[in-house]
Amino acid sequence: MKRTVISTADAPRAIGPYSQAIRSGDLLFLSGQIALDPATGELVGGGDVRLEAERVMKNAAAVLAAAGATFADVVKSTIFLRDMSDFAAVNEIYGRAFEGMAPPARSTVAAAGLPRNARVEIELIARLGE
Repeated sequence: MKRTVISTADAPRAIGPYSQAIRSGDLLFLSGQIALDPATGELVGGGDVRLEAERVMKNAAAVLAAAGATFADVVKSTIFLRDMSDFAAVNEIYGRAFEGMAPPARSTVAAAGLPRNARVEIELIARLGE
């Protein structure tokens, strides 16, 4: 099956050997997003998980848009948290993206460490073409 790389300057460039997203058929797989500013490549939020989560969701929205998708197309997400005590704050910000619609299936995982010492990372799978 053909794989198409999805890339946008409106989200941080990949900081390793991976793509921002890959489309395969009608599925879109977004790599995990952390709170990097697309313009500077620097982690934003100063350790405030709420600010990090807001930037993560903006980055994810930009990658979805580059593929012609929105959060309404997301069918599965995974949230990685450095500290599970941040769950409620991240959940609130994450939930805003899915207001008024059925939210996707989701897993939340505590991670001992995330890239750039981020507090939150979110990856998404979306279904396109409906």
